[in-house]
Amino acid sequence: MKDTPGWASPGSAPSDGQTPDASGPAEPTAAQPAGPSDTDPQNPAAKWSQVQPPPAQWSAPAAPPNTGQAPPPPPPVPGQGQRPPVGPGGYGGPSSHYGWGAGWGGPPPAAKPGVIPLRPLGVGEILDGAVATMRAHWRTVLGLSLAVAAVTETVVVLLRGLVLDESAGTEALDDPSATVSELTRAMEYSLLNSGVLVVISMIGTLVATALLATVISRAVIGKPVTTGEAWRDARPQGAKLCGLILLLLLLTFGVAAAGAVPGILVAVAGAAAPGAALAVLGSMGTALVALWLVVRYSLAAPALMLEKQGIQKSLSRSAKLVRGAWWRVFGIQLLGAFIANIVAAIVVVPFTLLAAALSGGGVSGFLTSGSDYGWTFLVISGIGSVIGSMITFPISSGVTVLLYIDQRIRREALDLDLARAAGVQGYSSSGATPGS
Repeated sequence: MKDTPGWASPGSAPSDGQTPDASGPAEPTAAQPAGPSDTDPQNPAAKWSQVQPPPAQWSAPAAPPNTGQAPPPPPPVPGQGQRPPVGPGGYGGPSSHYGWGAGWGGPPPAAKPGVIPLRPLGVGEILDGAVATMRAHWRTVLGLSLAVAAVTETVVVLLRGLVLDESAGTEALDDPSATVSELTRAMEYSLLNSGVLVVISMIGTLVATALLATVISRAVIGKPVTTGEAWRDARPQGAKLCGLILLLLLLTFGVAAAGAVPGILVAVAGAAAPGAALAVLGSMGTALVALWLVVRYSLAAPALMLEKQGIQKSLSRSAKLVRGAWWRVFGIQLLGAFIANIVAAIVVVPFTLLAAALSGGGVSGFLTSGSDYGWTFLVISGIGSVIGSMITFPISSGVTVLLYIDQRIRREALDLDLARAAGVQGYSSSGATPGS
């Protein structure tokens, strides 16, 4: 091994046939007897002892005796205490031997053939990877997201215009003289409308996550993918994806609605006010259980699409990957959803105000009453929602898929398979802790 900066250590012997440091003379041998210059008082070398330590243990000579001075410290070794050189995969590059800690406290060096480094990821790297995927494969990502957003928003507009009566709930809730039964009916209308919209939004997010899973997985290893390839890869799992979505919706809303059953029974028995309060409290309690289930099975869609598993196996895979990391998965998912909603609001609000301005009541009427303005308002605001969803679906889907990949890297050393698929030579897993 050559004594290059960053590798040499104090007291190490020179390699590749190099001689000891030139500051000290070589040991005299039989073939090289000491000449007159070695004993000449005018020669500086005469001040050195003729008996030198072995080459690997050389140190600076001690001070002359009886001077009261301590021996000087050994000279610094080149490269000691310096930061390792920066390579393509971080400090030291993909083949660097600097591990965790290494004096710097940063993440271990890892190869980065695509949008993320092949090691356990931080929160910022997951969010950055989702955005980087959209930037690198924007035609495919935005094309698939636009298709899903157009279908879901069309369904929302039709339901709001033909089926859902949004004004039925708001009128009673704004009336201070409304009776308990009217308020209960208004709350039922409001919850029903909100629940339908939430269900459609969840379905759209799950479908977008499933369709974009192939694109994101290819982006991780730096491979391009077209819209046709992503669709052909996802189409065989279409029926299983529909079954998974239906099962997740039934499980989530079934658990949440179960808490309202006692209150509904009390209200039917004649005690309307206590029954309504009990139903609200019960729904809030079971909503926490439903949230726990949503996070526990949030990685089922990527497992279904990337591992080609069945519905039950995908659910068990998600539960296994989330086990012990529920709060981390929940926090990252919540942060991703928060960022996506901010982006969606930036896009949707101008379209909503434009739709209100082109409708009968104008912007001031919309801001004061919030009433429905008919099909003009629904269509224009729906167009804004399509554009917003087209941008936010890749963010939320990217966070979910990259979380799935990150958990597999942490527990199953998936980075080895990803490096092999990316063609990285001489890669060894860095930071993976299988079974953690």
